[in-house]
Amino acid sequence: MKRKTKKQLIKEEEINNINKIEYEKVVLMYESALKTLQTKLEILNKEFQNICDYNPIDHISYRIKSPKSIISKMHKKNLEINNINMVNYINDIAGVRIVCFFKNDIFQLVNIIKKFSDVEIIKEKDYIKNPKPSGYQSYHMILNVPITLIDTNVYVKVEIQIRSLAMDFWASIEHKLKYKKNINSKTSKELIECAQVISNLDDRMQLMKENSLN
Repeated sequence: MKRKTKKQLIKEEEINNINKIEYEKVVLMYESALKTLQTKLEILNKEFQNICDYNPIDHISYRIKSPKSIISKMHKKNLEINNINMVNYINDIAGVRIVCFFKNDIFQLVNIIKKFSDVEIIKEKDYIKNPKPSGYQSYHMILNVPITLIDTNVYVKVEIQIRSLAMDFWASIEHKLKYKKNINSKTSKELIECAQVISNLDDRMQLMKENSLN
C-alpha cells in the first residue's frame, strides 16, 4: 500500500478541520440551487424538443465540487480554509455545463438564461470572443439562484458553462493532459493550435447550418 504524501495528509487534515455539520448545510444549499436550476433547464429542453423545430442542446451535466477540489481552489486564492470563505469566494462549487451543437446556439441560450425572472446574473465571461491563453473557449455565467430553507430564503451561486460540442471535445482532452502530467511547451503550443482549428471548425459548421436553411 502506498504511503500518503505530506501534501495529501495536510489536505485531509484541513478537510477534517472544516465544521462538518455546517459543511453539510452548505452542500445542501448548493444541491438545492442545482435542482432549482435543473428544473428550469429541463423545462427549457423539453420545450425545444416538443414545440420548437430545432433543439440547440445536446446534453446538460451537473456537479458539486469535492471538498479536496474546493480546498485546492482556496489555496490558490490564499484563503483561510473555512465555510464562510468557501461560500463567499468560491463561485463554482455548484456547476452546470450545457453543450450545444453550434456556436450561435451558445449565445441563444445565454440570452434565454438572462430572462429567467428570479435568477440574478452576477458575472459573465465570454471565452469564445476572448479565449484563454491556453486556447480554452466557453461562455461562463455566475448566477444567484434563490432557494427556500426552513427559516429563510437565500441566494446561492451556481456557475454555468455553455460550449459547443467541438469546444467540449477540446476542453476534455486538455483537462486529461493537464492533470495527468505536466504539459511541456510543445504540447501547450499544439493545444493552442488545435483550439484554433476547433474554432474554425465551429465557424464552418455554423455556416453549413445557415446555408442549409436557405
